[in-house]
Amino acid sequence: MFGPAGPTLRELTVQALSSVERGYDLLAPKFDHTPFRTPDDVLDAVAKALAPLGPFADGLDLCCGTGAGTRPLAGLCHRSVTGVDFSAGMLDVARRRVPPAGESRVAWVRGDARALPFTAAFDLVVSFGAFGHFLPRELPGLCAQVHSVLRPGGRFAFPVFAPPGPAHPAFWLLLGFDAAMRVRNALWRPPFVMYYRALRLGAMIAELERAGFAVELRVLPEFGRRADGSPHGRLVVARRAGPPAAAVSPRRAG
Repeated sequence: MFGPAGPTLRELTVQALSSVERGYDLLAPKFDHTPFRTPDDVLDAVAKALAPLGPFADGLDLCCGTGAGTRPLAGLCHRSVTGVDFSAGMLDVARRRVPPAGESRVAWVRGDARALPFTAAFDLVVSFGAFGHFLPRELPGLCAQVHSVLRPGGRFAFPVFAPPGPAHPAFWLLLGFDAAMRVRNALWRPPFVMYYRALRLGAMIAELERAGFAVELRVLPEFGRRADGSPHGRLVVARRAGPPAAAVSPRRAG
């Protein structure tokens, strides 16, 4: 599943029994050799869908991990790109593996998505595969934080995919993973929050709208359609209302 360069079963076990932050610090050197890294075809499809909505000056990769999403973001934002993550280990890998792209200035910041250390200084925020680390009760605060770091008229974008049905083996794999994590967190401290089936798109859209976003869904045609005609992949694009503000460089709050 992980390949020869990926983590061993023992390493995964140690990670799973750690906190989320410590677990990702441990996994960071081998993270890009696991299925948890967002595939390049997803990154490329999102970049293609966002390109007509630009131009963008400054972008933020929320929960950037080892920086996979920063590459397409740098292609969309002509002035600066910032990756933020609360794992120092993941950021160390990102610094080594993601060189500055084109004219964009790339910066890496350690921070918690629930308390972002920025003022309103971005035109585009993207996130890939991170929402399983947030409990449903944390979504209002998360959406409010993203709203606060965007300039008026800025956009928050992330891909979502139709969940597999009961006839697909992945349905039972994800269900079993989430069940195992709930048992683990009931019996072991500190908790490791990672649930693949916890995010409900309708609930996320409702929280985005409550935070002040206008939300639209765009089809990602690269991933085809299901038997009922609905798309396998969509891009959620949430726009902060208001006219675009005068552009300023990203700055730390405080």
